[in-house]
Amino acid sequence: MFKEFKAFIMRGNVIDLAVAVIIGGAFGKIVSSLVNDIIMPPIGLLLKGINFADLYVSLNRQAYATLAEAQAAGAPVLTYGNFIKNIVDFLIIALVIFLMIKGMNSMKKKPETVAAEPTTKECPHCFSIIPIKATRCPHCTSQL
Repeated sequence: MFKEFKAFIMRGNVIDLAVAVIIGGAFGKIVSSLVNDIIMPPIGLLLKGINFADLYVSLNRQAYATLAEAQAAGAPVLTYGNFIKNIVDFLIIALVIFLMIKGMNSMKKKPETVAAEPTTKECPHCFSIIPIKATRCPHCTSQL
C-alpha cells in the first residue's frame, strides 16, 4: 500500500495540482487585497463615503451604530457588504483567469497547413480527370 501511495503522490499531475492550489491561495490573497485596499475605497468614496465592510442588516430589528457593535452584542446580522466585496473578488479572479487562458491559447503554435501537391490533372482534349503522371489519356487516348 505504501508503494502505491508513493507512486500516486509522485505522479506529475498530483504535484502540478498541489502547486496550483498553493499558487491559487496566494493569488486569492492578492486579489482580496486589491479589492479591499484599492478598488472598494474609491467606489465607496463615489457613493458618498460608504464602506462596504460596514453594510449590514440586523435581523433582530435593533439598531446598532456599527457592525462591530452588533457582532459584539451577539446580534444576528446579514453582512451584505462583504457579499458585494466577494462578488467583486470573484469577477476579478474570473477575468484574470480568462485573460491567462486566452493568452496561453494564443501562444500555442497553430499547425501549419501545407498544400498537398496535386495528384490529378485535366486532359486538354476531352477534359477528363487523369493521373498527373499519365502520358496518354485513358478516355480519349490523346498524347499528353
